[in-house]
Amino acid sequence: MVGTGPKGSVSQLARCSIVSYDGDVVYDKFVKPTVPVTDYRTRWSGIRPRDLLKATPYVQARKEILKLLAGKLVIGHAVHNDFKVLGYSHPGPLTRDTSRIPLLNRRAGFAETECASLKRLTKTVLNRDIQVGRRGHSSVEDARATMELYRVVEEEWEWTLASRTPVSGPGHFRESPPARGSGGAAAPPLPPFVSTEPVHPALTERRVNLTFSAR
Repeated sequence: MVGTGPKGSVSQLARCSIVSYDGDVVYDKFVKPTVPVTDYRTRWSGIRPRDLLKATPYVQARKEILKLLAGKLVIGHAVHNDFKVLGYSHPGPLTRDTSRIPLLNRRAGFAETECASLKRLTKTVLNRDIQVGRRGHSSVEDARATMELYRVVEEEWEWTLASRTPVSGPGHFRESPPARGSGGAAAPPLPPFVSTEPVHPALTERRVNLTFSAR
């Protein structure tokens, strides 16, 4: 995100990247804010003045982005910040925020209530460095790292969520899958959280990852 207003204090969208469940880029555009940029925040955003000269106007980009997100399970890191600059609220049951997954924090050895940064989680869980160098963050790199983190705990996390969801009225819940190696029956497929009808030719999975150029 870049800054507008006095001292660049107001965050505005300047780039949006969306990747599929497998990490393929399905959307990656620079976005021209509706008001003048007063701080490009290049050190963190990676955005430079030349990037916005022929950028997609915000109103047009917003329509394109929301069309891609419609009916999809969206994974992001502190994704509320991303939605805020879009002026958008995605349905809670279709949102997964990797900054708020106790399972990931436990895997990383952090306190379950800690809101760990994407950089720390990626380094600890995936043993990979991101957001390094002087060119600023890469929104595609951030998006792919977020999706990979989600996939590490996907099965257990989705079952945790599903077990809290009534299936045939109050008091009836899905059973948790048997523990691995317990000798129990194989776990049934995960419940369909969203429609399987694609909204974009390249976006055939039910999960996408939304992330912007800075957090």
